Amino acid sequence: MLQQSTGPLAAQHDLFMLDLDGVVYIEGAAVPGVPEEILRLREAGCHVAFVTNNAARPAAQVAERLTALGVAASAEDVVTSAQAAASLLRTRFGPRARVLMLGGPGLEVALRAADLEPVQDVEDGEVVALVTGYGPDVLWRHIMRSAVRIRDGLPWIASNTDATIPTAYGLAPGHGTLVRTLAEFAGVQPVVAGKPARPLLDETVARVGGDRPIMVGDRLDTDIEGARVAGYPSLLVLTGVTGLSELVSAPESSRPTYIYPTLQGVFAPHPVPRHVSDRVELGGWHGHVDDAGALVVAGSGSEADWWRVAAVAAWDHLDATGVPAGIEQLTPPACDGRTDR
Repeated sequence: MLQQSTGPLAAQHDLFMLDLDGVVYIEGAAVPGVPEEILRLREAGCHVAFVTNNAARPAAQVAERLTALGVAASAEDVVTSAQAAASLLRTRFGPRARVLMLGGPGLEVALRAADLEPVQDVEDGEVVALVTGYGPDVLWRHIMRSAVRIRDGLPWIASNTDATIPTAYGLAPGHGTLVRTLAEFAGVQPVVAGKPARPLLDETVARVGGDRPIMVGDRLDTDIEGARVAGYPSLLVLTGVTGLSELVSAPESSRPTYIYPTLQGVFAPHPVPRHVSDRVELGGWHGHVDDAGALVVAGSGSEADWWRVAAVAAWDHLDATGVPAGIEQLTPPACDGRTDR
């Protein structure tokens, strides 16, 4: 359930772990207002980390892209699932271990930075483990041989299990597609480094610093669930993939600590709806699920409060019935970031 914050989150947390696509940028452009909010966070003394499941690009390349979009970033500010996977491998097998690699440049750079030796010869008998990550140039014959080696007992770490990846030509199959193929053939599940598994967020805290971290994301099944797995609070922003249909059907494991339409929510208080009779109320809005199973939100007030009321009313219904509330007749307010309408 949502939690209350009487003051701004920036006063309560000293590390803001920001997902990239849908939070910081969308389709090659910075989300409006985000560069300014990140600058404000830094001026307030907060650490800012850019956290990505994408293992294809090295951290330095990600930082260059962010800087080009007007978001000041260095390689030290970026933490990738490839780096988290490399840390897992070094912890388990020690420095200079030979590791069979299926992936792109980001994975190779992360392995070498961790003082590991990436190997691309799938016949190498001295490798101690296999690590996989998104790599569009990986050859099918290498995938086949790697699958056999996993089946025969070679330890396997996957950078992430994302089903899709955004491209210039639309959503395409992500690394998760390969992971499922290998796992189905070998009958083995990998150790996963990226969200929603815990290692990536722990790696972020270790690299960037901070004693009171919070995850900021737009995806319930990776960003928000990952924060819950790691035991960190989370802020869901609505500038990315999560809309009303995803929010009302979210299982408890994927529900955020806070909700706000935009990243401006890091500088806002976060009240929570209260239950009054058979409905929930907050800031001029009231919501309930009617006898036909439809979510109803009426009244007036801020956009953020509308979403909080809608979420709590819908989750109450989902927990009680196991069925998501209907939203066909409900139109959310536009997510323009204003606190009053």
